[in-house]
Amino acid sequence: MTPNTAGHTALVTGASAGLGSEFARQLAAQGCNLVLVARNRARLEDIAAELARRYGITAELLPADLADDAGVAAVVERLSDPRRPVDILVNNAGIGLLHNFEDNHISEEKKHLKLHGETAMELTHAALKGMLERGQGRIINVASIAAFLPRGTYSAAKAWLVSFSRWANLAYGKRGIKVTAICPGFTHTEFHDRMGMDKSVAPSWAWLQAERVVREGLADNARGKAVSIPSKRYKVVAAFARVAPARLVAGPPRKPQ
Repeated sequence: MTPNTAGHTALVTGASAGLGSEFARQLAAQGCNLVLVARNRARLEDIAAELARRYGITAELLPADLADDAGVAAVVERLSDPRRPVDILVNNAGIGLLHNFEDNHISEEKKHLKLHGETAMELTHAALKGMLERGQGRIINVASIAAFLPRGTYSAAKAWLVSFSRWANLAYGKRGIKVTAICPGFTHTEFHDRMGMDKSVAPSWAWLQAERVVREGLADNARGKAVSIPSKRYKVVAAFARVAPARLVAGPPRKPQ
């Protein structure tokens, strides 16, 4: 299902790579104008120029670090501007932590939790007022299949994001706002490379393409689904996780660093 988004404006966080850049590409292909948010201005400039040239849309750059209060405030200000309404918000920015909880510095854990939970909540809050006044809007929160598995603070943060999205979709759906948590499994992006993760630990069948994750997620959001789990294989994983003992889905313990 592809809604008529031509001429609408979508703000995408973490837009310089991975799922964020793919969201930007697919939304631009639907005719959406873009506000692209990420730390890397040079990469944003390249993506904006390419999408504007290919699809004839406008692409505004908003360089910001969303783990930083000043960066969040800049994006909140943009989302709150009634003269330049944002119709679609994609909360995609995120990081992963490679090591065990006890081995991570608490400052890294706090940054991780802020980015996945507090920042997504704050940007959603900022976008909602204008969306409610206009009687329509779409919010996509990029979560993870990890939300259904007891696997460290990443799973915990994503579980919060899924629960928040379920509630918001229920609370605001009748007022024209569609809120969806997208829960992909392993996906071919730069995310795991930036973590320093050995990608060979996951079998080849477990990996998804970013194009599919975004395509299915956008379609589910357009339908008003609160949770989108791309691919049948990960729908099975989520269903199994709901009924299986926690020790079976927690995964093998990591070795101490």
